[in-house]
Amino acid sequence: MAAAVKLRDGYTASAMRALARSSDNANQVRRLLTLAMIYEGSTRCEAARVGGVGLQTVRDWVLRFNASGPNGLIDGVPPGGVPLLDDAQRRTLANIAESGPIPASHGVVRWRLIDLAQWVRDEFTISISKQTLSRELRAMGYRQTVGAAQPSCAGC
Repeated sequence: MAAAVKLRDGYTASAMRALARSSDNANQVRRLLTLAMIYEGSTRCEAARVGGVGLQTVRDWVLRFNASGPNGLIDGVPPGGVPLLDDAQRRTLANIAESGPIPASHGVVRWRLIDLAQWVRDEFTISISKQTLSRELRAMGYRQTVGAAQPSCAGC
């Protein structure tokens, strides 16, 4: 069995408990209190049991704490997915949406989401759903129009 990762110097169990009292983040408090038990001399098995996690999780918390201090025990925001279209492709899509279709070459007289999705697939070899394309177009400031444009009626 490998040796346990040593906790960083400069902290004590009482200091960890003080940090836990001042924190508003429940997950950080639980992690700080678990590490405070280790600083007191408890085994990592006991600390893991009290913290409600496994030994590997306690080890991960120790590594995060050693790397970034108490702030390393706060959960970060996950990065999210990689966008399907890059900026150049979005600009090209905006240009084609603005200029409208050419019936002879595109085979349609107005753009629908399904037609633009097919154009994206032909142009960029990217398969994109209507829902994702709609989200991309809305993020670029375009709105889907339903039916013909209707003038506003002030006296209605």
